[in-house]
Amino acid sequence: MPTRVRFTTFPRTESPPSAIAEIIAVFSKHEPLIGTLTREKGLTSDAVLAELRADLLQLGFIVEGGKLAAQKIKRPVFFGENGAPALQYQIDAYHPEWRFGLEIEAGRAWMGNAIYRDLVQALVMVDLDCLALAVPNSYRYQTGGRTVLSKDYDSTISVADALYGHTRIRMPYRLIVIGY
Repeated sequence: MPTRVRFTTFPRTESPPSAIAEIIAVFSKHEPLIGTLTREKGLTSDAVLAELRADLLQLGFIVEGGKLAAQKIKRPVFFGENGAPALQYQIDAYHPEWRFGLEIEAGRAWMGNAIYRDLVQALVMVDLDCLALAVPNSYRYQTGGRTVLSKDYDSTISVADALYGHTRIRMPYRLIVIGY
């Protein structure tokens, strides 16, 4: 069965970075467990990251290991006295050689505005040239006794098109939106 994992890169006028093939292969390999199009209820972002963790580590990513402070991945925003990071933001995974960040979102990707936080925080992270933002292809939820489908991937693409296609701003990093 062909994969339902998909991606779009921004700006759309540049070819995708070569590393994307390896990253998409990881998502595709785990699609039977993480895919949102065929599941009644999707996994949490932590569960998706846990499923991908070993393969991301094999690619050279530093990957969040859990919820304890020591297991978090932080990227500096500002440096202070003696070169110590004065402000840092958390990220799910980071590849230092590729200068590539990865954020995985689940149910709150669109409805909880997590994609906006991820896009803004990546703007100011030091040594981040590319952000992969993985969101559900679709997210099912209950409201008023009925199941509603939120098309998180499509909605995220719309926001990215506005940011990367507008002449008023120039985004300082490349973006890859991954739908899983």
